[in-house]
Parts: sequence; C-alpha cells; structure tokens
Amino acid sequence: MAYLSLYRKFRPASFGEMVRQEHVVTVLKNQITTGAIGHAYLFCGPRGTGKTSVARIFARAVNCENPQDGSPCGECPVCRALQGGSLDIVEIDAASNNGVNEMRDLREKVQYPPVTGRYKVYIVDEVHMLTDSAFNALLKTLEEPPAHAIFILATTEPHKIPATILSRCMRLDFKLIPEEDLEAHLMRILDKIGKPYEREAVSAIARAGAGSDRDMLSIAEMCLSYGEKLTYDGVTEVLGAADFRETCALCEALLSADMPTAIERVESILSAGKSVGVLCKDLLEMLNRIGIAKTCRTAEKLLSLPKTHFARIAEIAEKSDGRAILRATELLASTETELRLVSSPRICLEAAIMRIALPAADNDFDALLLRVSALEKKLSLLEERPAPAERKAEESFVPPPAPEVPTPPAEDEFPMEEPVFEEAYFSDGPMREEPPSSPPSPLPRVPEREVTTPAPAATAAPLAPSTPAVATDGASAQLMFGRFMRQLRKQSKNGVLFTMCSDLEAEFEGEKLVLFTESLTVFRSLGKEEHVRTMKEIFAQIGVTDFELRKRGETPKTEEKSAVDALRRDFGDYPIEEK
Repeated sequence: MAYLSLYRKFRPASFGEMVRQEHVVTVLKNQITTGAIGHAYLFCGPRGTGKTSVARIFARAVNCENPQDGSPCGECPVCRALQGGSLDIVEIDAASNNGVNEMRDLREKVQYPPVTGRYKVYIVDEVHMLTDSAFNALLKTLEEPPAHAIFILATTEPHKIPATILSRCMRLDFKLIPEEDLEAHLMRILDKIGKPYEREAVSAIARAGAGSDRDMLSIAEMCLSYGEKLTYDGVTEVLGAADFRETCALCEALLSADMPTAIERVESILSAGKSVGVLCKDLLEMLNRIGIAKTCRTAEKLLSLPKTHFARIAEIAEKSDGRAILRATELLASTETELRLVSSPRICLEAAIMRIALPAADNDFDALLLRVSALEKKLSLLEERPAPAERKAEESFVPPPAPEVPTPPAEDEFPMEEPVFEEAYFSDGPMREEPPSSPPSPLPRVPEREVTTPAPAATAAPLAPSTPAVATDGASAQLMFGRFMRQLRKQSKNGVLFTMCSDLEAEFEGEKLVLFTESLTVFRSLGKEEHVRTMKEIFAQIGVTDFELRKRGETPKTEEKSAVDALRRDFGDYPIEEK
C-alpha cells in the first residue's frame, strides 16, 4: 500500500474524532438528529481547521441509515458504499473549475437523484475562486435546489464571496485550534505509531502549527524523519531556527543596550546561513517568551520549554526592563513588515538592532522613558550618596574665605530693651548739648562708668543679606550643578526635566552660572516657562541667583549687543540696521 501522510492517514471519520470546533459539530449533529437539514452551508475559517473533514462526515451522516449521536455508523450498506467513493458525494475544486461552463454542467447534473442514499451532496472547496459569471450561474440553483441536493461551500476568504451567495447559505465559522489540543492530538498519533518523543518537542511543533492541525502534522512528519526520537533540538534544526544560545545572547545584549555585542551576534548568526527574515522572527519569538517570563507567574507552564532553556529566559527577564522588552518587540515587528519591501534586508535589520541597543541616540518617547527608567535605577543604587565626580570635586576644592559680614540679630532672638543711663550723664540740671560749631573730636571721651548702648533702629544702616560664597572656577561650577541635580531629584516630580538637565555642562562666567547643551531640542525644551521657573527655584535654594542656559557654540546676547554698539561707535557715519 502506498504511504499516506499523517494528515491523510489520521483524518477524522466521525464527529467524535474532530479536534475542537464544538460549536460547528453541535449544530450539525442536532440538525441530523432532528431531521432539520438545510440545503446550503458555508464553512469558512483558517486553513487546516477541519472544514473539508466536517463536510465529508456530514455528507455521510445525512445518508446513514443508523446515525450514532449524529455521526455515521460506518456499518450500514450506505456507509460502506460511500466510504469507497460514490456518485452521491461530489467534491469540486473551485480553484481549477472556476468557470461558468463548469457551473452550468453542475446545474444540469444536480437534477439527477442519488444512487444509494437519500441526498446528493456537493462539496465545493475554495469557492471564493469562482468567477462572477460562475457565481451567477450557481445562484438560482443554490437558491432553489432539488429536494435531494445539499451544497456545502468551503472557503478561507469569505469576504470575496458575493452577498447574494452568502445570504442563501447557513454560515458556520471554524476557529483556530488551541495549542493544548494540538499537543494532545499529536501525542495520541505518536503513541499509535510507537514513536518516542520529548514533551518539549511536541510543544514546539504545536506552536509552529499556529492553530492549524494539518500544518502541525506536516511539520511533525518532517521532524519524525530527522531522527529515531523526536527531540526539541531536532525540531529546532528542522524548522531552521537560530541556535537557542545565540538568540538568547543577542536578546540579552539588546535589552542591556550593549550595541557592539548585539551587532557581533547578528553577524555570527547570519554568517552561519540563517535568513534575515527567520532571524527577525526568532528574535520576536524570544522577546515574547522573555515578556511572558517577566509578567506571568505560570510562565514555565505556558512556554513548555526545557528547564535549562526556561532558566536562561527567566534570568534575562529578571534583569531586563519591561519598557525595553516592549520597545524592542515593537521595533522588530515593524521591521518584519519592512523586510518584505526593502532591497537590503540585512541593513534594515541591523539598523533596527542599533536603534534597540542605543536608546540614548533615539529621540522617540519610548526611548526617553527607557533612559529615565535607567537613570532612576542608577540613582536608587546610590542611596542618596554623592556621585564619585562630586565627591572628588568636594575633596579637591577649597573655597576662599568669605568676607565677614555682620549679621543683624533677629528681633525675637535679642529683644529690644530701653536704654540705661548712668548718673555720670546727668548733672543737677537738664542734660547739656554740645554746640554745633565745635569741631568733632576724633576720639570721643567716654566717662569711666559709661556703657555703650545699641543705636536706635531709625538710624541703623541696612545690612546686605548674607549669600554663600561661590568660587568661579570649574570645580565650583561642577559642585553647584551637582547640588542642583540632587535638589531637583528630591523636589521635582518631572522625570523628563531631570533627564534633560543631566545632559547639561556647567561653567562660571564671573558670578553667572552658565549651563551648556549640545542639543537644540534640549535647549528649546528647557527654555519653556515652567522649566525655567522650576530651575530658578532650585538654584535659589542652593544660593545661585544668576544663571543662564546656552547652546554650545552660540554667542551670548550681551556680546552681540556690545559688538553692535562698537560698530555704531566706530562707523557712526554709516547706517547700521539690526536684523
């Protein structure tokens, strides 16, 4: 006997052997049991989900003399006659018989009664391939067929079928089969044929089937021919996926922003002969596993991987940021679409790898959030301790002694008392005043018992408020900016402002603290009113009252003004206009 493929050899022969599709099977079994059988059905759904198998089972069941729970018994004369092929069940491939002449021939033959059973069933597969003329030729027959005729139309693209056909059929939608049911079905088949297998290998084949039972069995047939035992490594080799260790190392480099290692891994995998599209697909699958391991408590059960493989994935997930996993997945998903259109797929993939591994060079919002998250993680490890550069600056910088400025006592600290006058100030009569014409003595004579009293508040000279002494060298600028960043982190809830300020460089120009930046975007963003107000409040707390934000390479406005004034002074006879 000729060899039969697995999907042909183990095709279901009854409704009980169907893998899922309970909603379709229940409707058909009840119609057979009650005798309320329609004249036209439309089976639509993804490939390999059992549309043709259900149509064949239903065609035999409606003609069976003793149906068992809606399924054909397989023992009556009608069932035995239909199993070997009969004129009562006609299968038409609409992909190759899609013309109007074929439909006219069907319309003429449908008038003949069945030979062995009660119904004559026409199964039209891939019905969406029919032409408009063929649909029109079939329309009248489909609307009012003979009493003995049943039409079953099967398609994967129901949106291509005219509405006039859809309205005359009972539509039943087939769904993709879950992986658990595919695994159970494949293990039953492997047990029947006596093939040893690993549970992880079965899970890998079921995932590769992507909800299609026929695709899963086709992949399993290739893997069975690879070795004596069905192993996970053998399935990986047959599917052409990249090495697990290489893919894990590449994903780890991507999520840790290690761009040189990531590019090196990509070159190594592609040089081994792997396709760019396959590598992109493997990376997406690996990132999906890492995301599941990061977020799900039952990740080990969901992924169904060997223990060593799952331990490696869990290790990467534990030290990776969730935003980084999501960003890498989104970028690679868009890259997979672009690979179908570009002329250099390798360059396109490597550009995406660079964007993922260099979030600091990317200006999109997700990259900015990733940088903020990384900064928060680093700052939490410092535990409020100053950075090494700041500690070095504090150790090496010795500020000059500040001038002593007398600070007036607070009113509540030293309450004002009434002046005390001694007897030496008074004589028998009223106190004499010195005439104004007498010259002031350089050193006033003070009696022995004279006590100096504080001057009245009305005549006291105002004192300047004390300000912290600020040196104007580079170390002081770095120290002041470090204090500013610590205060900003404690008080401000704006993580974006903290991230933009971390890229600034501080220098003193006289008593003014100048903050430089290379980025025009950062310069414009920090120039907004709310950011300037926040920075001014923080600087005031650390004693800096004069600061300026400047883009590196631009001339300050004060220097531009002085240059214009100099031109007007030297060339007063010529008109000078500012633009």
